[in-house]
Amino acid sequence: MQINEKSAVIEAILFASGEPVDISRLAEAGMITEDTVPKLINLLNDRYSECQSALRIIKLDNSYQLVTREEYADYIKSALENTRKTPLSPAALEVLTIIAYNQPVTKSFIENIRGVDSASIVNSLVEKNLLEEAGRLDVPGRPISYKTTNNFLRCFQLSSIDELPPLPSHSDQVSFDEIFIKKDETQN
Repeated sequence: MQINEKSAVIEAILFASGEPVDISRLAEAGMITEDTVPKLINLLNDRYSECQSALRIIKLDNSYQLVTREEYADYIKSALENTRKTPLSPAALEVLTIIAYNQPVTKSFIENIRGVDSASIVNSLVEKNLLEEAGRLDVPGRPISYKTTNNFLRCFQLSSIDELPPLPSHSDQVSFDEIFIKKDETQN
């Protein structure tokens, strides 16, 4: 099989799938090595750029997905008559942050950190395909643990969870005492 045919096979699989496809599945289906897949993906992306295509291939963990370029999102939404999606609430973003940095975690872990019931937010994020079940813990009650999805990575434009920005260190954080001292100084 020639390189053009191999890249066409990868392109066809990604197009037909519509979802991320694991690199090992692409290699197996295309009868190529896993090391060859990223090279073919780069070749395809170069071709898309050269002809100013609306398509590109993105990497999500160990998977690839054929997607449209961001600049065409408004046209796609208009053509498909999608209703405008509501943005995530601050509480939903907080829950996503807790899970992204500590995954996999249970609802009770999230509630312990937030101090409020978060079950409905977790369920909503699962419905939006930003979170998924990661299995059950081997403790009494066997609670479900949750982790982020490839859709989460795509929405936040990350290739992997490792690209999350680091959490601030303890020395970078402002204490309550510092806030009250500054407030008192400005009032005097």
